[in-house]
Amino acid sequence: EVQLQASGGGLVQAGGSLRLSCAFSGFSFNGYAIGWFRQAPGKGREGVACCISDGHDDTYYADSLKGRFTISGDIAKRTADLQMNILNPEDTAVYYCAAIYPVITPYGVNWWQESEYDYWGQGTQVTVSS
Repeated sequence: EVQLQASGGGLVQAGGSLRLSCAFSGFSFNGYAIGWFRQAPGKGREGVACCISDGHDDTYYADSLKGRFTISGDIAKRTADLQMNILNPEDTAVYYCAAIYPVITPYGVNWWQESEYDYWGQGTQVTVSS
C-alpha cells in the first residue's frame, strides 16, 4: 500500500535552515509525483513545492518561496526532500508530503491544488522563532 512519512521538522531560529524528508513506498512504475504542502493553524493547506517523480523531475514552487526552498529526491532511497533556507516566522506550519499516484494526466500545471493529490503523509511540524 502507498505510504508517505514526513520527518525532519523542529524548532529553528529566523534566518536558519531546515531539511525535511519524505520517505515513500508502495508505488509501482506506472508513475508518481511527490510534492510538499504546509498548513498553518487556522489556515488551509498551501502548496510549497513539486515534483519528484519516477521520471524526469520538473520543479515548481510557490512564488514567495522561490530561491529559498528546494525540492529534491532520491528514487533509489525512496525519499523526497525539502531544503528550506532563510526561514522566517511566517514559515511556521505543519509540512506535509503528498503524492499524485498513479499519474494519469500531465502533472505540474495544477501542482498547487490539493485536489491533485491522492495520498498524504501525516506531516511534520516546523516552528520558526523570531
